[in-house]
Amino acid sequence: MKATGPGLPETQRTAGGAALSALVLDLFKLSSRMLAAGDRLVAELGLTSARWQVLGTIVAATRPQPVAWLARDMGAKRQNVQRIVNDLVNEGLVGLAPNPHHRRASLVVLTDRGQQAFDAAMCLQAPWINRLAEGLAAGDIETTHGVIRAVRRKLEDEGDPDEA
Repeated sequence: MKATGPGLPETQRTAGGAALSALVLDLFKLSSRMLAAGDRLVAELGLTSARWQVLGTIVAATRPQPVAWLARDMGAKRQNVQRIVNDLVNEGLVGLAPNPHHRRASLVVLTDRGQQAFDAAMCLQAPWINRLAEGLAAGDIETTHGVIRAVRRKLEDEGDPDEA
């Protein structure tokens, strides 16, 4: 290894590794900006990006799920999702139902108020996302999406030692 600075080894990346590294750095920046933009978009509804994401995960599920399953589907930590679900329960946007398979892991269910909030958020989201997509080729977006899914699958295959 060559030193590139005071005692710092030179990192050797393949062309693919260098390209993916640059993509990941931009994804971090994009994620921060998307969360902030989402917060602004749904603020008038009393939502945040995080609450909106949990509501969307509940809506997308085929049946009520416990917090741990919602967290898994979101790729998030259970404790973080639990905190958001607790807030949503306090706001009357979701409720908790008994889980016939596990006494302590209640099922999270969307209330009518929660469905209305989610629907209102999606009405705001459609024109906003369409504006963001202007000038971008749908095929390019789909290709990028495919790369992101492939990298995510590789990370999932490696496993997360913090998952429980």
